[in-house]
Amino acid sequence: MSRGDMCISRTMKSYQKLTTAVPQPAACWVEEEGSASTPAGRGKLAPWWVGSGLLVAAVLLSTVTVWVLRQVSGGWPGPTPPPKCLLIPESHRFDCYPERHVVVTQELCESRGCCFIESPLPVGGKRGVPWCFYPPDFPSYSLESLNQTALGMVGLLVRREKTYYPRDIEMLRLDVEFETDTRLHIKITDAANPRYEVPLEVPPVMKRAENPIYSLDFSRNPFGVLLRRKATGTVLLNTTVAPLIFADQFLQISTLLPSRFLYGLGEHRGTLLHSLDWSTLTLWARDVSPTESFNLYGAHPFCLLMEEGGDAHGVFLLNSNAMEVVLQPAPGLTWRTIGGVLDFYIFLGPDPNMVIQQYQQVIGFPAMPPLWALGFHLCRWGYGSSNETWQTVRAMRNYQIPQDAQWNDIDYMDGYRDFTIDPQKFASLPSLVEDLHKHRQRYVMILDPGISSTNPRGSYWPFDEGLRRGLFLNTTQGQPLIGQVWPGFTAFADFSNPDAHQWWLENLQHFHAHVPFDGVWIDMNEPSNFMDGSEDGCPPGELDSPPYTPAVLGDSLSAKTVCASAKQKASVHYNLHNLYGLMEAKATASALIQIRGKRPFVISRSTFPSQGRYSGHWLGDNRSQWKDMYYSIPALLSFSLFSIPLVGADICGFSGSTSEELCTRWMQLGAFYPFARNHNTQNEKAQDPTVFSPAARTAMKDVLLIRYSLLPFLYTLFHRAHLQGDTVARPLFFEFPRDVATLGLDRQFLWGRSLLVTPVLEPGVDSVTGYFPRGVWYDFYTGSSVNSSGEMLKMSAPLEHLNLHVREGAILPTQKPGTTSEATRGNPLRLIVALSQSATAWGDLFWDDGESLDTFERGSYSYLVFNVTQNIFTSTVLHASTEATEVTIGTLSIFGVRKPPSKVLLNGQEKPFSYLDNEVLTVSDLGLSLSQGFSLQWL
Repeated sequence: MSRGDMCISRTMKSYQKLTTAVPQPAACWVEEEGSASTPAGRGKLAPWWVGSGLLVAAVLLSTVTVWVLRQVSGGWPGPTPPPKCLLIPESHRFDCYPERHVVVTQELCESRGCCFIESPLPVGGKRGVPWCFYPPDFPSYSLESLNQTALGMVGLLVRREKTYYPRDIEMLRLDVEFETDTRLHIKITDAANPRYEVPLEVPPVMKRAENPIYSLDFSRNPFGVLLRRKATGTVLLNTTVAPLIFADQFLQISTLLPSRFLYGLGEHRGTLLHSLDWSTLTLWARDVSPTESFNLYGAHPFCLLMEEGGDAHGVFLLNSNAMEVVLQPAPGLTWRTIGGVLDFYIFLGPDPNMVIQQYQQVIGFPAMPPLWALGFHLCRWGYGSSNETWQTVRAMRNYQIPQDAQWNDIDYMDGYRDFTIDPQKFASLPSLVEDLHKHRQRYVMILDPGISSTNPRGSYWPFDEGLRRGLFLNTTQGQPLIGQVWPGFTAFADFSNPDAHQWWLENLQHFHAHVPFDGVWIDMNEPSNFMDGSEDGCPPGELDSPPYTPAVLGDSLSAKTVCASAKQKASVHYNLHNLYGLMEAKATASALIQIRGKRPFVISRSTFPSQGRYSGHWLGDNRSQWKDMYYSIPALLSFSLFSIPLVGADICGFSGSTSEELCTRWMQLGAFYPFARNHNTQNEKAQDPTVFSPAARTAMKDVLLIRYSLLPFLYTLFHRAHLQGDTVARPLFFEFPRDVATLGLDRQFLWGRSLLVTPVLEPGVDSVTGYFPRGVWYDFYTGSSVNSSGEMLKMSAPLEHLNLHVREGAILPTQKPGTTSEATRGNPLRLIVALSQSATAWGDLFWDDGESLDTFERGSYSYLVFNVTQNIFTSTVLHASTEATEVTIGTLSIFGVRKPPSKVLLNGQEKPFSYLDNEVLTVSDLGLSLSQGFSLQWL
């Protein structure tokens, strides 16, 4: 028993009333403050808890009385609900009957031991206040024992009364580890039997945190967790609001939230900031065009929460089973999953950037992409032939429009079979790839995990060999599960089997010998299936028909995918489904490293936490509509939170027909997606930049040249992401967490700390309104400044113009753009300095050969820091490599120089300069090697 094994019932009873507005049975509380337990009887919170408690109790009593009288006088249908039910305000009703497609009656509800109160249904068929909800005395687990361990505590939870789902687990083990001062790990699992856990390697912790910035208390009966931020006293978790349920196939825990500013929980289409108005977010990988409220391609059980006052924390539930996260206005949140364990990591920030870094310390930092990955990519389904693909590449070169990579969709294949080429239409593909390489461009092709199973034996090696080695998903009968994808009937590679990685590598090697591709696009890896389950459906049983099915599209776990009962090497598909894309990405990245010996480039549709280590992501099969262009921004920013920085949407839209105006605006926005690819479906008119009017084509070319000029800055941001988990595309609230006006912004975003992108997102306008947080912002093109008090500003935005602004205090490394990233690399740099109001600025530059593996880890890179103080710009080389000697710094543009200088000195020698009325100082023809430090002073 821990040192704090005493009841603090008096203090805590008022706490329970205060937070849940429900009188709870006097609970025994154990208080565990970081690493040192505070004697429980001191009651140091008592004065304000009791005061607030009395106030809230008085208000509550009067409100409840009025409410009860109103309900009764309005003629209550049937018997009046018991007082314990009436005491729970609507916003705090946690759903006791979440099953869909069931009309919940009083009888059904009360058979579960829950409260039943009808309330008006919301319009539009949305779910609203639950009619059936937990009473305050619903049986839960009690904390029977709690003992200190080297890293924290271990406890035993016991449930004495069964719940209404089968196979309740009556004894649970609670493990608490104070992993770092800003990270807490809480895991709840079966005390007696092993259960499936996500096979994700997490860093081992050797010693307990010494000065955690959080404190942790427990309620004994009913069991609950109370987590506070020490500095502010804010309660971050309070799980006493609803019972903990832990049955074999139904695990549920609820908590109150300290605010309504909640982000993350992917993959979904919607605003960046979630609505807490009774919304349910389902996590189960599914092939469906991005649509509001559907579960989409990936599963990311991670959320970020902004607290009042600007602090932030994050919560990660390491669980890969089908899951729902329910949000309600209390504000409250319920995690509900149908397998595995409850394995929570809580990250205390306190700043949102730090929360994301702390999350990545657990799941891993994203890979450093090759430089060419950050160029412009072009693709479509339906080029029809390699010659037509080639013509598009030539047209792009002809107009000198930047392009780094040409892609092909499934039409390059023979009968849509992986690792084949259509011998008629794509016969010249090897020559096309050779030509791309000659022009320092790259080639990427699509692969699907469904392997055609209907070819004559001996005619299709990928299937024959996969079958021989036993590398496909099997049915419960032990035969390969056959579904249907593009080539017809298919078997599905089991990437949870290490032997399948070797087979995948061999397939890619054979293909690469013929078509030396540079990157791989892995699609359909939810996995997608045109049938539900398999050609034989799915067998009866609790994997395919579990006691509870979350709110998945299609109402079945096997809808448009394989049977949940399918057998894989590591476990059943029921447990591994959400990991399928991650496992394929891992196999593909590993194969590319072995084949090319360079940094791998993989773009995947399905994703799971840690995937940024192996691949980027595109946002799936969007439509050529204005709203789709808008929705790409919150999606982009969410994937920044999920540690997959290499992300973008299909520019100009995949399905449907784009317009010249939409495509121009989308190319402007898309030029600032970290991953920029224009992609189109078959049987639609072409939408690459070459097919539009000269004016639109020029606008598209110009914005791509701006992107290419910013490659040194973007590449450095990716280095910081790889090194320490900084985001690349970043929501404004990350930089201005105390400015509440930024918390809902998702029509603008930043690159790093300092480049603000304000795209036009609607048709027929020549202006755009954007929010400028307090401070000085400089026009990227002219250097003219605007000093904002934190306000919305209307800006001119003709069709050829994208508004870009540089934040005061930043130094951006840019480069004269070429038509490929390699051509750009050799050009002189221009450093843009945006002086702060105190005339200071800072920036950095990471530079290497752009494609070799582990350049940072091996020391084959250059890293420079730029600084301005007291009218002196200094460039300091902190680390040097040979690549840097080939590049020169040509120009310095300094924004915000208030007085015209009389002279400019470079390393003490006078230099000519120009100075404009808008306070921009420019010094050109510097000709300085990047590998040499220097200083430049203006007097």
